[in-house]
Amino acid sequence: MSRLVFSRTVPDTAAPLETALDAAHTGRAVLEPQQTLLLDAADRLTLWFADGVPTHARHSDGRTGGAALAAFANPGPVRVELHADPAPNAPSECGVAPDAPATHLAGDDVLAARTRDRAPEDADADAESLDAVEAFLADDAAIADIRERAREEAERRADEWGFE
Repeated sequence: MSRLVFSRTVPDTAAPLETALDAAHTGRAVLEPQQTLLLDAADRLTLWFADGVPTHARHSDGRTGGAALAAFANPGPVRVELHADPAPNAPSECGVAPDAPATHLAGDDVLAARTRDRAPEDADADAESLDAVEAFLADDAAIADIRERAREEAERRADEWGFE
């Protein structure tokens, strides 16, 4: 049974990763971009941790591992819930390299190095071989979706500002 140990909005994705590492968190974290909360959209990332080290990732759209990290790419504030669970049941197909969330979500090389140092020697054995960026670039539907959202946003702003 999991127990909620942390719930708040933080400025970026580095904060929950650092909190989990510093607390040697075992369990999962659920991250939602603040804009998703405002727009009532589904963009949620679940990360599983063992002793503060990320082990698995799954996005609400069904993508797993590195592809889940790429799907979540969010530069702004994030709503985070950390759930402690002494025996987290992460799906085996969702493996990530220990430093991948710090590198791909937070862009924090120092945090990535700290995470690698804490990770067990065989931590990469079950992780996906595809890099998160490669997985994202291979996902034509995600790229088309981003383009469509950007086009809609540009049209909306053009209308607001009176451009034709």
